[in-house]
Amino acid sequence: MTQIFQTIGLISKPGDATITATLTALINHLIKRGRKVVLDESAAAYFKTPSVPVLGRQALAKCCDLAIVVGGDGSMLSAGRSLVDSDVAILGINLGRLGFLADISPDEMDERLGEIFAGSYEEEQRTLLHARIIRAGQCINENSALNDMVIHKWDIARMIELDTSIDGRLLNSLRADGLIISTPTGSTAYALSGGGPIIDPGLCALVLVPVCPHTLSNRPIVVSDQSSIEILVHGDDSNQAQITCDGQTNYELASGDIIRIEKKAKTLRLIHPQQHDHFSTLRKKLHWAEQP
Repeated sequence: MTQIFQTIGLISKPGDATITATLTALINHLIKRGRKVVLDESAAAYFKTPSVPVLGRQALAKCCDLAIVVGGDGSMLSAGRSLVDSDVAILGINLGRLGFLADISPDEMDERLGEIFAGSYEEEQRTLLHARIIRAGQCINENSALNDMVIHKWDIARMIELDTSIDGRLLNSLRADGLIISTPTGSTAYALSGGGPIIDPGLCALVLVPVCPHTLSNRPIVVSDQSSIEILVHGDDSNQAQITCDGQTNYELASGDIIRIEKKAKTLRLIHPQQHDHFSTLRKKLHWAEQP
């Protein structure tokens, strides 16, 4: 039986007052439809009323069966990472520039939500990455990413040296500005700018994309999402390398650190309107349909 979402958690882009009108209209629409609404602390900054409770992100995840994100793809990435372990479905109202993940515009919000609440929607399972940083044999940090993880320098424009192994077998020794490890979702983001392929979200694959490699024969490579990717960082203590996840969180790396990246056990439940078409989104966002 199709799930009809009853308790809705609202998450918004922080620090952006331009979302207030859309967020207010969304809350009023949900209340009129008899849905229970709870606000994340980010959304509560723009809509305050005693009748709508405010919860922290993890508490919100435990009580709602759908999270609606008002913002852009960056807000969707942040929400996705924080909600994936709770198995909460996520839907995006797009107020950003691209809208690969948040694909409902404010103008069509009421109509599309009506269809979704009637059971007419599509649900995708999106892969995330999970990384562990190993230093002197101990795991010192863990993090996840919906789009990508990037190992790079941060203090100076110099190359980084990395050894990459797949399932215990050496792939290559890389000297480059960095290395992108991307999910299919992230293949239209930084990885695409680095010359990587666009991967259909339904494929069980990951892509490794070198950033400005010293050896030009170092090219992007697609591997199974069942692979265990291990990256060894070379250099001295002034290496100043770091790993950045979804362009939003980072952790400093030292020479000798090993980064082990695998597919996260949990997948993200991403909700789309019934007429969602991934290829149409690509044509629109990448301007493939435009005449010269």
